[in-house]
Amino acid sequence: MAALRDPSAISVSYEKLPGDGETLQRSGLSLRHMRMITVLDDHGRVSAAAQVMNISQPAASRMIAEMEAVLDVKLCERLPRGVTLTPYGHALARRARSILLEMREADREISELKAGKGGSVFLGAVTAPAIELAVPAIREIRRIYPRIEITMQVETSNVLARELIASRHDFIIARIPDDLNPRLFESRVIGVEKACLIVRRGHPLASGRTVRLEETAGYDWVFQSGGSPLRQAMESNFLNRDIPLPDRILNTSSLLLTLVMVAQSDAIAPVSIQVAKFIQGPDGLAGAIDVVQTEFDIEVRPYSLITVKNRVLSPAAKMLHDFILREVG
Repeated sequence: MAALRDPSAISVSYEKLPGDGETLQRSGLSLRHMRMITVLDDHGRVSAAAQVMNISQPAASRMIAEMEAVLDVKLCERLPRGVTLTPYGHALARRARSILLEMREADREISELKAGKGGSVFLGAVTAPAIELAVPAIREIRRIYPRIEITMQVETSNVLARELIASRHDFIIARIPDDLNPRLFESRVIGVEKACLIVRRGHPLASGRTVRLEETAGYDWVFQSGGSPLRQAMESNFLNRDIPLPDRILNTSSLLLTLVMVAQSDAIAPVSIQVAKFIQGPDGLAGAIDVVQTEFDIEVRPYSLITVKNRVLSPAAKMLHDFILREVG
């Protein structure tokens, strides 16, 4: 009986027609090659890629050489510290991610069918729509389909968009970062985020009167990182009024740390109105946090429902995605 070959290394033979695009299908490139180029893109070092792949560094180098020989192009350039992908390497890595995602989705759907589960969804959201849209949608979907498994990450748009590209999310509710190509995504604006300032109960600015922006500059501030839309919106308020930016700042993307700092000091933090309403409510931190009444508004860039272009959602992910779309429609 003939030995079975590794299915990932099987190549299909075709009659080659000029320009028919079948070179890779005839080449014998395997899923391990696809994984190698994506791992190399993620880590920028052959040694790190070898460790992730659980192979030796010489074996990793041989795999890279095999891919370059098949394609007859240079996939990466060696630097004094690590490697960088060439345009050919980036093109292959981008397509390889899609291939690996489809294989992961096939494995996931088959496993769920075997286990009798209702499917699984991986999504990400920035804080405001996570509270206002994602949580109510998840609650309703779970009521109808109690066996569906949902994993949600709440983070900044910069993190979520890259996680989406890396196939770690099915879709996200966020904003496309300025440094990423918007053509990689399909997006639909579904909401505008408004923000407010929060302080501890008993704070000098929490007297109920309307507070001018210049009165806040002398306090400690808790901000998200410099590139976040909420921070940009807040800083624009200072700049548009010719008021110096605060210089006593704690930078964090953690909502929990933000709330702790505000509750235990005189620090001020901008948060979405949805977050403020929740933490002031009976199910939140009622009694610990106040909203500052200000003479100015804080409006953040609209957020969107975002998927990767031409990436097919699993049935469970599409169900949650379409439910959110209907709710805002």
